[in-house]
Amino acid sequence: MTTPLRIAVLSAWHVHAEEYGRAALDHPETELVAVWDDDADRGRELAGKLGVEATTDLDALLARDDLDGVTVTAATSDHVELMTKVIAAGKHIFTEKLLAPTVEGCDQLISAAQEAGVRVTVSLPRLTHGYTLALRTILDEGTLGRLTYSRVRLAHNGSTADWLPARFYDASEALGGAFSDLGAHPVYLTQLILGEEISTVRSTYTDQTGRGVEDNSSVTVSTPDGAIGVIETGFVTPASPFTIEVHGTEGSVLYGFENDDEGNAVMRLGSSEGWSTVDVPADDPIPFAQWVESIRTEATMEENLRRARALTALVAAANDDARA
Repeated sequence: MTTPLRIAVLSAWHVHAEEYGRAALDHPETELVAVWDDDADRGRELAGKLGVEATTDLDALLARDDLDGVTVTAATSDHVELMTKVIAAGKHIFTEKLLAPTVEGCDQLISAAQEAGVRVTVSLPRLTHGYTLALRTILDEGTLGRLTYSRVRLAHNGSTADWLPARFYDASEALGGAFSDLGAHPVYLTQLILGEEISTVRSTYTDQTGRGVEDNSSVTVSTPDGAIGVIETGFVTPASPFTIEVHGTEGSVLYGFENDDEGNAVMRLGSSEGWSTVDVPADDPIPFAQWVESIRTEATMEENLRRARALTALVAAANDDARA
């Protein structure tokens, strides 16, 4: 292991490829050394932005003794094959969601990484945000009583404003449309709120812009104890605030439905006695930084990997229901 850790970006396919490359540039304990892409032009473009070399030779890159880890921002359909090679080469992995297209693929990668001593972290960034930390405290304390309902909405205008790349609408590469990508965030937040054990999944997908995959979606789930969760996402909304609402037998939490004087989203806690404002703490370190720390300390990100596996399970179930 080198100091600093030397990192390469594996593919400019995903829109977060540059973001994770810059995370490696900005972190004091990492150094970005290369961008690999099987599309030479796409790889050279990103490498030029990041100021590092570009390569199309994956085997040669992974054979480098001075390479410690990679960020994976390749097509989701390529994750298992690509990360299996990375793990066999003994390189650590920070990857864009989904970890794999199927739960079986997740299990394959997690098992192989554990056997090889490779640290894998999946980017689930909203779990580190202050509003999630505040919500976890409320849930852990049981303030809301028995949970009955949650709704998480996250949407943008990537399709209607046409700023998402065309490959995001290739169902064979992206495993679908909005729900498999942007929808991952409200999925893992819903699982944080209601738990990972789901009894039913019902999906409504529509294609507003005619690209052949869903760009507008709502998925409703239920839990064994009768709670209902609504997960909403899409690429066709220009001004939709990110919102969370959670209701229980003793109280409710609302986040994102109003802003304070400085434009920051407000969290409110309600009960039969009225509403109060919840203090939102500072964010935890970003997932990339947590990954770097796990490499240094040889810690396994067990909660992260468990949540990543559950995320894949629910997304796959939602997609299956939409196709039924």
